[in-house]
Amino acid sequence: MTGREILLKKLSSYAFAAHELKLFLDTHPNDKETLRKLKEYEEKYKELKKEFEEKYGLIKRKNDNSNFWSWVNDPWPWEV
Repeated sequence: MTGREILLKKLSSYAFAAHELKLFLDTHPNDKETLRKLKEYEEKYKELKKEFEEKYGLIKRKNDNSNFWSWVNDPWPWEV
């Protein structure tokens, strides 16, 4: 597994965990420990996202439609 794939997997894990904690907080809004954990996971996600984007570029395409088809020129997954 490449470093890029490892970072993406970590990002996905933290995003999933944060989403699940938000759902839990919908029914347990006064759970301070869960809220603390949510903030911790969101902060870790931000750190990992910054690290990923510094090394590999943006995770998501921005809403800049001026170069919408530029992805066609990028390497396809099987070309990397």
